[in-house]
Amino acid sequence: MKNPIMKGMSLAALGAILTGCATPPTPPLYQWDGYQPQVYEYLKGQTSPQQQIDALEKSLQQISAKGKTPPPGFHAQLGMLYASVGNDQQAQQELQAEKQLFPESSAYMDFLLKKSKQP
Repeated sequence: MKNPIMKGMSLAALGAILTGCATPPTPPLYQWDGYQPQVYEYLKGQTSPQQQIDALEKSLQQISAKGKTPPPGFHAQLGMLYASVGNDQQAQQELQAEKQLFPESSAYMDFLLKKSKQP
């Protein structure tokens, strides 16, 4: 016959495992909303900078409408695209937004902001 203490411990372990399986999934931290495929298309040369800006702005509106947060790099990518078409003011706004949302990117965003202000 099994030891009653071991049997109780086995039942407790089984209960903990089953409880862990019943935990509902956590919602994603960021709303990607097609960001990765859009950037990939751009990097493959399938879209122009302006088409990429339009696609990312549309995604940003959809993400904001859902009350979600865009993923890391989203605003930085948008800022660099704006800089590539000569819209320096919008580029700086996007880089500042990236810096504010993701403070760990501050050093790189400061570098890009400084670079965008140079003639």
